[in-house]
Amino acid sequence: METFYLLCAALGGTVILLQIGAGLLGFGADHDTDTDTDAGADGDHDHDSFFGALSVRTVSAALAFFGLGGLTARYYGADELPALGAAVASAAAAFYAVAFVVRSLSGLKADGTARIERSVGRTGSVYLRVPGTRSGHGKVQVAVQNRTVEYQAVTAGPELPTGSPVRVVAVLTADTVEVEAA
Repeated sequence: METFYLLCAALGGTVILLQIGAGLLGFGADHDTDTDTDAGADGDHDHDSFFGALSVRTVSAALAFFGLGGLTARYYGADELPALGAAVASAAAAFYAVAFVVRSLSGLKADGTARIERSVGRTGSVYLRVPGTRSGHGKVQVAVQNRTVEYQAVTAGPELPTGSPVRVVAVLTADTVEVEAA
């Protein structure tokens, strides 16, 4: 039985090392897409279940710790059945610990998109002059979400020369704002 435990530990450890190596080389990146679909089913699905946690990471960690737990129990003189129990307990603990860590880390994702709607009320400066009375577009730079963003701009008031301080009063399109002198 020790050979089986050693084989499990070696196989699981090898897969873990390959995952680490692939991650260091850039091959382990998650390519995630967000989808909002509603199939109309009223079924209650538990995504925190065993099958929701199944992944190569969790299975390889469980396999490695199954082998290590069994080897450790046998090293300290445990009989076959208690050693198997220790191996299964080690595998279950590793499986759920890795699943918990992966799920916790996936919650740290951040969308780096600067939302133009958040620029309303913010101040900035004119980058390229903004013609008066909505007769043309200029450009402004506004601090939004801890970054400086450049938008096309129009104004209902008089012309705003380059460098003038402005305040965003409305969003007109996906890349155009209306500004006024600040």
